[in-house]
Amino acid sequence: LTGMNATIRRIDQLTNILAPMAVGQIMTFGSPVIGCGFISGWNLMSMCVEYLLLWKVYQKTPSLALKSAKVEESELKQLNVKKESDVKPAEGVQLIVEKDVTGIEPQQEKEVNCAARMAEPFITFRDGWVAYYNQPVFLAGMGLAFLYMTVLGFDCITTGYAYTQGLSGSVLSILMGASAVTGIMGTVAFTWLRRKCGLVRTGLISGAAQLACLVLCCISVFMPGSPLDLTVSPFDDISARLFESEPLPTIASSEDKTEMVFATGMPNLLNGSSTPAQSDPEMSPEPVPLISVSLLFAGVIAARVGLWSFDLTVTQLLQENVVESERGIINGVQNSMNYLFDLLHFIMVILAPKPEAFGLLVLISVSFVAMGHIMYFRFAQKTLGKQLFVCCTPGPKAVSDGSPPGNTSTV
Repeated sequence: LTGMNATIRRIDQLTNILAPMAVGQIMTFGSPVIGCGFISGWNLMSMCVEYLLLWKVYQKTPSLALKSAKVEESELKQLNVKKESDVKPAEGVQLIVEKDVTGIEPQQEKEVNCAARMAEPFITFRDGWVAYYNQPVFLAGMGLAFLYMTVLGFDCITTGYAYTQGLSGSVLSILMGASAVTGIMGTVAFTWLRRKCGLVRTGLISGAAQLACLVLCCISVFMPGSPLDLTVSPFDDISARLFESEPLPTIASSEDKTEMVFATGMPNLLNGSSTPAQSDPEMSPEPVPLISVSLLFAGVIAARVGLWSFDLTVTQLLQENVVESERGIINGVQNSMNYLFDLLHFIMVILAPKPEAFGLLVLISVSFVAMGHIMYFRFAQKTLGKQLFVCCTPGPKAVSDGSPPGNTSTV
């Protein structure tokens, strides 16, 4: 199971390396339309291959087509109850009862069925959360969910901030490739640590490694080149941005047209004028120091080793410690928690979109990551007790395929 999870994650990281390279080359030497067509066709072909592989798995595993014994027993009990309730009364009694009940029973059944159908999603939602809370790996799952509340990833938010700091697209592509390489290193580290120290301790070591790397991101906030400005409130004019529309810029006349200088220092090339550095040296833009952004991305890239190792740890804990009949419910709740915290980090950026506030977002993200690993530490402390910091190599028979769930992660 450990090797399978790590292999799948390596394939995922390899696609993160190859996909941007392929699409970038197609859009560079072709056109954006050709690139969009390639992406659409590739997704359509991937969907067909995915369904074909799922069908193959279903055919090669006949047990997937059989229901568990518990479900069959409950269905048989329901059928027996229906059969007993369907026993017909005597003919004389039936004639008397039919007149009084024929007009009432359909209405009552409709009301019960409608109410049950309306309440069924809420009951399922409640039961899922109760089952998730009662799991022994609840704290580990919540720790993983807290890691999604972060801006320290190669998403559109971090990419936009990198552009404001003067990084080019080619540099960002190289950084994305480096992050995928460190992600693959994390899968390799996971398998080695799992074999040497056990599954629960692997999560502790991975979390400590991630937090140690994220210290660089915290330091970058206060280094030269960081746009952090505590005097500027990140919530200024938030009502104007969300609820009021700003007027579109007007085109100035030829008499009033002046030299336009963009934030990157590029002049307006439409009128063929020279650079402002040639005309007035005092107007030349000062180069932004790259110390802050370099430390930021160095911490983000290095932290991927611990991040993906921790992700694989929690994934395997959920696979081994959850009863088979509840795995679908628990995984669904876990995914919903991950997406919820991912949504919260986008809301956080909407509330504070200025580059001057990105440093605060970095500190908030690191604090959420730390809280997630604190939850996992509490889970590990409950699971291992005094053996928490005893890093030993489990025996070859410590984990068996037939062992009950709940005992496999305590090695």
